[in-house]
Amino acid sequence: MSDLLHFSEHTLQEVALVFMATVYTIRIFWLLRFKAGKDRQAQGGIPGRTDATKGALWSLGIVAMPWAMESQRTKPLFYLQFVLFHLGVAAAIGLSFIIPYLPGLLEISWVQPLLQTLIGAAFVVGLLRVFRRLTNKHIRHISSPDDIFAVILLTTWFAFAWLSVPNSTAGGEGILLTYFIMTAFFLMYVPFSKIGHYLYYPFTRYYLGKTLGYRGVYPLEPSIKPEPRNNPQASREKVPASAQA
Repeated sequence: MSDLLHFSEHTLQEVALVFMATVYTIRIFWLLRFKAGKDRQAQGGIPGRTDATKGALWSLGIVAMPWAMESQRTKPLFYLQFVLFHLGVAAAIGLSFIIPYLPGLLEISWVQPLLQTLIGAAFVVGLLRVFRRLTNKHIRHISSPDDIFAVILLTTWFAFAWLSVPNSTAGGEGILLTYFIMTAFFLMYVPFSKIGHYLYYPFTRYYLGKTLGYRGVYPLEPSIKPEPRNNPQASREKVPASAQA
């Protein structure tokens, strides 16, 4: 291993991790300084069915409950892409720790195929997302340069991560060097890009669920249906047929 590759796998990654952790710590401290708003209306809903705590927990966990989201129920393929993409991200990040610190894991028969399957699937999903973002006029209209740059860069990173799984320098160190340099770049770039949205996810989902749970409308059990309001047909059905005549 050359000195440059050793530096890229160790020192560069460690500096980038410390930088990202520092930025996130400052940002979380900044977020926690804001005083949470309080609902001024009376607590609503059916007593005991839901409350602020149940609403907050449901909201935080809804990402793992596709049946609870209409957009995912009607378009399960998009949810599958979401799962594969993020599993690939986790696998590619994990690889950046395995290669320098636990390379023996790659000698286990099933580890390399598993990592390459997850990362390869994420790469395919990344290509689909790039294509959709560039060809769908509605998505393209709301996409910022950072959106397009981030998804293209992530997809390219998946490609080099997939090639780096064998952890071999038989054909040169170029692939591993590119993968680790890109990983370090991501660690420093993510806190300032759209990819950092996962930092805000728990805050937004918690406050949304807490508010709607307090109002008694979230989560809404399938067995409980709101009564129709101002429904002429329902009112007509309650009137005897003789009176209707």
